[in-house]
Amino acid sequence: MNAEITLAGAEFAQRFSATRRGARLARRLALHQLDAWGVPYGSELSGDAAVIVSELAANAVLHGLVPGRDFELRLTVVADTLRIEVSDARGEREPEVRPSRPGAESGFGLHLVDALATAWGVKDRGVGKTVWAELATAR
Repeated sequence: MNAEITLAGAEFAQRFSATRRGARLARRLALHQLDAWGVPYGSELSGDAAVIVSELAANAVLHGLVPGRDFELRLTVVADTLRIEVSDARGEREPEVRPSRPGAESGFGLHLVDALATAWGVKDRGVGKTVWAELATAR
């Protein structure tokens, strides 16, 4: 099934508590919003977006946590690109893709983001940082 976002210029933004529960909710709401934009649950685009939101939100909670600060999820559609942004309050800790270690049980999240996204990166903001990833909407 082809999934294509029909609302170019669409935007969704929401803040979440910097907890594991907040990260799960971010993923669920992202999939709900994509479905409302015409990307059905279970489609390739929806699945790829779910993995990316999950990984970026989990990193914001685990590595970008500043007590008392939330993280923000933003989804935007420009032309044929879905941009996923997760912002946290810790600007001094930028994510990095590390070589995998034999037997490691963690540390693979950014490898997944790198494999699924057409592009990804980090940008500074007034407080903290934003990690972003882009997916092509026409597949």
